[in-house]
This record gives sequence, C-alpha cells and structure tokens, in this order.
Amino acid sequence: MQARILDGDHVRVTSDLAEITAAITNGVSIWVDLEKHESVCDQFLADVMRLHPLTIEDIWSPVQSPKIEDYDNYLYIILHGVVGGTKDKLETVELDVVMGKTFVITHDPRDIVTSDLKQEIDRSPRLLVKGPAWLAHAALDHAVDRYMPIVDKLDVQIEQLQDDVLDKAGTKRGSRVMTRILEFKRLLQSLRRTGIHQREALLRLSRGEFDEIPADALPFYRDIYDHFTRINDITDSYRDLVTSALDAYLSVQSNRMNEIMKTLTLMSTVMLPLTFIAGVYGMNFTNMPEAHWSYGYPFALALMAATAVSILWWFKHRGWLGKT
Repeated sequence: MQARILDGDHVRVTSDLAEITAAITNGVSIWVDLEKHESVCDQFLADVMRLHPLTIEDIWSPVQSPKIEDYDNYLYIILHGVVGGTKDKLETVELDVVMGKTFVITHDPRDIVTSDLKQEIDRSPRLLVKGPAWLAHAALDHAVDRYMPIVDKLDVQIEQLQDDVLDKAGTKRGSRVMTRILEFKRLLQSLRRTGIHQREALLRLSRGEFDEIPADALPFYRDIYDHFTRINDITDSYRDLVTSALDAYLSVQSNRMNEIMKTLTLMSTVMLPLTFIAGVYGMNFTNMPEAHWSYGYPFALALMAATAVSILWWFKHRGWLGKT
C-alpha cells in the first residue's frame, strides 16, 4: 500500500500506515494505491476507510464486470483497461477506484493504468489540489485511453484479413483465413461484452448522479464517455467488417468451387461422346462394316478429334469456355 499525500504545494509519498491514517482523519487530500492483498490492507479499508465488506471483497476479486456502486461516504467504480490480447481473447486489467470527499483509493494489480498517473502526480500535485473527482477522472481516462492502440491494431489486421479473403479463399491456404475470421469474431465479441457494461458505468458518471463529482468536473467525465462511445462504435463497425469478410470468404470459396465443378463438367461432357465412339468400335461383332477396314483406326481417331473440337467450339460460342 502506497499513498501520495498533499503536503502544501508538493506531494509526500509514504507507505506508513499511521501517517496515512492521520491524513485521512485530518481530511487531507490523499491518494492510496493498494498493491498486494495483505491483512493490514483489509483492516485499513474496513476500520479506517469504513468500506463495505462487499466493496473490499470486490476490490480483491480477480475479475469483476464494470460497474458503479454508490455508498453513503464513497463511490465505488470498476473499469477495465486493455493491455493486449491473444488471437481470440482480450487481455484486460481491472481498475478499482474508491472516491470519497478527500480521498481516492485505487487497485491496479499490474500497475499498468496507474503507473503513468503516479509519475504525473510526482511531477505536479495539480490533481490532488483540485480534488478526488479530478484524480479519479485521470485514472479512468488512462484506462479508457488504452483501448485506442488495440483498436488501431485491429484496424490494420482486419484490412489485411479482407485482402487474404480475396486471395486465399477456396485454396489450400483458405482454412487458415477462416480460422482467423473466427478468432476475430470471438475477440470482438469479448470486447463488446466488456464495452456494454463499461459504457453504462461511464454514462452514469457523466450524468451528474453522484455528489462526489462536482459540476465543473462533469464535462471531463462526459469526455471520457464520448471517447469510449467512439471506441465502441468503431469496434461495432469492425464486427460488421468481419461478418462481411466471412460472407465474402464463403462466396469466394463457393465461386471457386463452382469454377472447379464447371471445369470438371466440361471435361466430362467432352469425354462422354469420345467414350461412346470408343465403345462402339470396341464391340467384338464379326459383321461390323469397319472391322476389317484398313483406315478404320485413323477414321475412329479423326472422328473423336472432330467431335471434341466441335464440342469445344460450341462451348466457346456459348461463352461457357474462356472469355466471351
């Protein structure tokens, strides 16, 4: 547990529990960042901060949906930031924010969202001077900002996926493209599930429902909501693009399959009369007129060739073979 306490015009960083407790008791502006789950932290949250047992339980829980809970003396916010992802699953980090009149408590298990904020506070105490609502806004803003690099990366990958659909669908490399399409669909669906709850939480913050957020801070919370709404809209458009890519893949694969079937059908159509001619002249009847004719073999080959050429010419004339 590490705290940053406003001390005049500078910030004092401390991990001393007595010093943190004194700052809370005296109503000094303070930011407490929880690190490891220890019994002393639970005791501090329960006895000093007077947090509800369910809030303490949710803070240490590994996975919770984004939400807001309004208690008498504080506001509890859960938001998710994105730190990366695998092919079909996003890697998210949960940010817990407890905001009171003079304090902010955060829990960032991987110190990804709050690390930049700590550096900013150490350089300038401006956010602590302005109040907890501004510090909480900065933490939430950092969490939402982490979505955009992932969204930009998805944009490039989906564009490449669309090119691969046209080039590889219906070929021996097409199965890999189909796998990537399904991976993208699962990833975007995961992002959408998180975004639905998170957008609702940010909307509530931007409406001014809570006393902990002053009126002059509301435009900045609305800015976070607008930012995340744009990200949601972009990801929804990506879902449509991936669905279109899947439809295009199936269409291209079907067209190429039709081309293969057309080629095989044309070959079968050419070979059918040739097989008929060969079958006729292969019959072992004694009184066949051409059986003892010295030119019978060349005549049969010439008849087959003429038949094949005539059929191919007819296909070409009807536009079934090559370009019309």
